[in-house]
Amino acid sequence: MKIAFQMDPIGAVDIDADSSFRLAEEAQARGHELFFYGPDQLAYQEGRVTARAQEMTIQRVAGDPAILGPEHEVDLGEFDVVWLRQDPPFDMHYITSTHLLDRLRDKVLVVNDPFWVRNYPEKLLVLDFPELTPPTTIARDLRTIKAFKEKHGDVILKPLYGNGGAGVFRLDANDRNLTSLHELFTGFSREPLIVQKFLPDVSNGDKRVILVDGEPVGAINRVPAEGETRSNMHVGGRPEKISLSERDLEICAAIGPLLKEKGQIFVGIDVIGDYLTEINVTSPTGIQELERFDGVNVAGKIWDAIEAKL
Repeated sequence: MKIAFQMDPIGAVDIDADSSFRLAEEAQARGHELFFYGPDQLAYQEGRVTARAQEMTIQRVAGDPAILGPEHEVDLGEFDVVWLRQDPPFDMHYITSTHLLDRLRDKVLVVNDPFWVRNYPEKLLVLDFPELTPPTTIARDLRTIKAFKEKHGDVILKPLYGNGGAGVFRLDANDRNLTSLHELFTGFSREPLIVQKFLPDVSNGDKRVILVDGEPVGAINRVPAEGETRSNMHVGGRPEKISLSERDLEICAAIGPLLKEKGQIFVGIDVIGDYLTEINVTSPTGIQELERFDGVNVAGKIWDAIEAKL
């Protein structure tokens, strides 16, 4: 197959942790032809969706993960698969790329389906499953956020479209910084904020469960560093081996059919204790850690699901 990866610079990836690298590596092992381009190189030109792309050969060499050919224009309508794999922020640039890739719908399999990536950002899709999530409010209005905090006492405040643990604050019952943080966030962004009741179980870890075409294939536990509330590996969280609990399977059974129906082939959900906190569809991570812990070829399962659709 002819496969394009729309992602952040391939040369900067960690070959032992990056999920896009692992997906490309597995595709190459299956004999597929790989191309790389950044989101800035995506374009619509007189009826065609194009990219300034480079042929790509993956190599597991630290600091030099890919050999790239010369950049040239390609018609993405001539590809078999296009991967939408750049990291958020989920801003208008990101949203525009989903609109352009959605124009390939009748010709190319875009993973994950860009229409539903656009309509199901990670912190909003969970609103469809209130019985699975902690108490949550999304608002820009300070009075609404204050009322939520007064009701629940200990809360987590974060930007609605953030990622990787950036801008996440815990405000306990005695904290006096809510107004200042609200001024800070609203001073540089027009986006709402999301507030959730703090879950003490996060001290035991924030579980990342990976689903392939709606089915769970395993999980890793991300444990916060000492003195940290955030468990994201980008900010020092430590991955640990863990099995799927009955509650995890119950959550996956509830959300899996919708993910499969909407073309979300590779999804990572976040579970703290008994609660679902995020459904990550934009650029989820965790493949390599899960493969090392469980000895399962997760990337292979993802490609099996993709190849079955073509």
